[in-house]
Amino acid sequence: MSILVLGTVALDNVKTPFGQRKQMLGGSAAHFAMAARIFTKVNLVAIVGKDFPQKHIKFLEAKGINLSALIREASGKTFQWSGEYKGDLNTAITLNTELGVLNTFKPEISEEQKRIEHVFLANVDPDIQRHLLGHMRLPKLIALDSMNYWINNKRKSLLRLLKEVDIYVANDQEARSLSQEHNLIQAARALRSFGPKMVLIKKGEHGVLFYSDKFIFSLPAYPADKVVDPTGAGDTFAGGFMGYLAKTKKVNMQNLRKALVFGTIAASFNIENFGLERTSKLTRKDLNKRLVQFKKCTMF
Repeated sequence: MSILVLGTVALDNVKTPFGQRKQMLGGSAAHFAMAARIFTKVNLVAIVGKDFPQKHIKFLEAKGINLSALIREASGKTFQWSGEYKGDLNTAITLNTELGVLNTFKPEISEEQKRIEHVFLANVDPDIQRHLLGHMRLPKLIALDSMNYWINNKRKSLLRLLKEVDIYVANDQEARSLSQEHNLIQAARALRSFGPKMVLIKKGEHGVLFYSDKFIFSLPAYPADKVVDPTGAGDTFAGGFMGYLAKTKKVNMQNLRKALVFGTIAASFNIENFGLERTSKLTRKDLNKRLVQFKKCTMF
């Protein structure tokens, strides 16, 4: 019962109407892992530079995350993202992106990790994602996330990779961009035709849409009255979703619905504070308590 996540571990600089943080721990793999760890053991695959603080390493290890596949380059800088949220907290304004050591990243995993059955390819270059996937022995469930940058610049690589995965995770803008369809149901149908058996479209404060040949399921977001920093909410959602599926070991309609709910609830905690400040304190008890509240307002 474990999961392997490939993605970024970053140093984020974020400003919102509620304050700002500099050089805080972030990245797609870090946010995913912080939610998934609640349900299962997490193996994190990423790269950082010589400037990456040791305190962040200790922090992740203290949360039970396996960092044996985290590469620490002796030279070069850690991937950094700087962004700002203004009136619309659904949309981040990217101020600066420094790829750093991510430019030369080639994932390395152990023989034991190659046999992990649940794999999440978080947002990173699709060529890097394919490189890792080529080393997995018998994966049972593979999910893939991406972003507009790769959709625009490595579309062919991304489309080729989509034929090899079970679940494609995208936000509404990314789904429309890759599918060339405006209506989200039509977009999901088009994305399904590219290869993945299931398509999961994140809609921010408007919830999530799940699409497959067998059923379509739409779930609203948790009604949050406190939004401090949305950074990483999508990755947190994916962590809760995939973490729960890894725990149950069975992909059926009932488990998929509940996984979507736990992903939604995990994301609702993420937005309440900067970076990993809120999700790093999360327990299964916290999720279950909010699940009860969510049921009352959604009739789930």
